[in-house]
Amino acid sequence: MLTTRFTELFGVDHPIAQGGMQWVGRAELVAGVANAGALGFLTALTQPTPEALAKEIARTREMTDRPFGVNLTILPAIDPPPYEEYRDAIIESGVTIVETAGFNPQEHMPTFTEAGIKVIHKCTSVRHAVKAQALGVDAVSIDGFECAGHPGEDDIPGLVLIPAAADAISIPMLASGGFGDARGLVAALALGADGINMGTRFLATQESPVHQRVKEQMVTNSERDTELIFRPLRNTARVASNSVSRKVVEILDGGGEFADVRDLVAGARGRQVFDHGDLEAGIWSAGMVQGIINDIPTVAELVDRIATEATALVQRRLAGLTTVR
Repeated sequence: MLTTRFTELFGVDHPIAQGGMQWVGRAELVAGVANAGALGFLTALTQPTPEALAKEIARTREMTDRPFGVNLTILPAIDPPPYEEYRDAIIESGVTIVETAGFNPQEHMPTFTEAGIKVIHKCTSVRHAVKAQALGVDAVSIDGFECAGHPGEDDIPGLVLIPAAADAISIPMLASGGFGDARGLVAALALGADGINMGTRFLATQESPVHQRVKEQMVTNSERDTELIFRPLRNTARVASNSVSRKVVEILDGGGEFADVRDLVAGARGRQVFDHGDLEAGIWSAGMVQGIINDIPTVAELVDRIATEATALVQRRLAGLTTVR
């Protein structure tokens, strides 16, 4: 077993987290992660209302007595969701761990702190990690360019971003983006992180609430089967490569505007992919880590495999490379 500042701070067995994923971070997956000794996050905005989120938190508690958290992603919108009401539902439900992402969490930090909630903020640059630490978050999760979802606009891969962030902050840090096995966990620890945050790898597990065809496609895909959409709009997102995502890239690279792709990238279309397995129905998030996903295990099997093999790597292979002179 590997013990780090992350495992000690959040009361879990393994330095592994399952970050928030829209339409995916539901009770079955999160409880499975928690029961496996890692830290799972429900995705607040997957639930249509704050009241529905409170019910999903209660449903998760029926499946596990281990620690779990809720992800609250704050993004710009013409008609934004009631973030304060979601925040209040988290607090009133007795959740003690929150993952914030998207915009600066400053507005919500005093309320979370007063409620005794530990906050992990997800960021994509060293400067944002430094800012989050100054705001008083308890830990950060730093996303390298390899990640699914929004990698930021700096295009810094984890091999550089993780140690650069480790040099700049003193609070615990999770490494995110491109992690899916024991080798990645050991590498992250060597680079200065206190654990890893996986999204895409947990998407391809038996408890993941997405269609089997999506999981099978991820096993088939290679590390090259993603697209970076919205680059000309400076709102880059990494998604699985399909006819829809390639069309979005073509339109925007050709001078199109968001209005020209709005229907193609609608969230309802992406949800059709996950719910019904129509891989060409819309865009869906997936990271480059697809290149090392070769099976669809249970969450318990995946976490145990990573933890066991990581310990063996540290104790045997790496130790065997050292010599006393």
